[in-house]
Amino acid sequence: MIRLDNVSKYFATPSGRKYVLKNLDLELPDAVNIGVLGLNGSGKSTLLRLIGGIDFPSEGSIDIQGSISWPMGLADGVQGSLTGRQNAQFVCRIYGDSNDVIQEKMHFIKDLAELHDYFDMPVKTYSSGMRSRLKFAVSMAFDFDIYLFDEIGAVGDARFRKKSKAVLKERSGRANYIMVSHNTNELVKDCDVLAILNDGALEVFDNIKAGIKHYRQNIIPM
Repeated sequence: MIRLDNVSKYFATPSGRKYVLKNLDLELPDAVNIGVLGLNGSGKSTLLRLIGGIDFPSEGSIDIQGSISWPMGLADGVQGSLTGRQNAQFVCRIYGDSNDVIQEKMHFIKDLAELHDYFDMPVKTYSSGMRSRLKFAVSMAFDFDIYLFDEIGAVGDARFRKKSKAVLKERSGRANYIMVSHNTNELVKDCDVLAILNDGALEVFDNIKAGIKHYRQNIIPM
């Protein structure tokens, strides 16, 4: 369960507060996969960061029951001067795993990410796709009730996308996800509910196709 209680997020500017999210007061549907859609700059990534606990509301509170991943996407989340292996080991140690469990997860991460020799090279030498593969693999090494994805489907070749979909399908019986994407075909295929961000507000549609139609007719600039 994720409950947003009068949540606002704003930033100070010379002309006053710039609201990204404003007075969000709702409970997101439980036990479903949620797609998040909105124009660039509408606050999609900010929303995931707040839900994932790596940023905090300017006002209001977020109540979460169950375990939730950090946002997986194209930016942030890894230390560029460390290798892929070192980044993965760091996360495993944060979660307090034993050495035996860490070794199991390291094998899983290396196999899923398919970075080969780059696994032992600094992440700053990676392409954006390689970074995303690493972050996806590290996150999927842990069991969460809800996974957060930020445009994760936008990178990687067809083979990796097929492999990542298989991992997600394997988790589907015991976990769900919230996915930000501009790819409406991906949202229709993979999600049960659509949440649309626009002008600081969040509107939830139980019917994905109806939500996309609303988005195209009322929000996308003509």
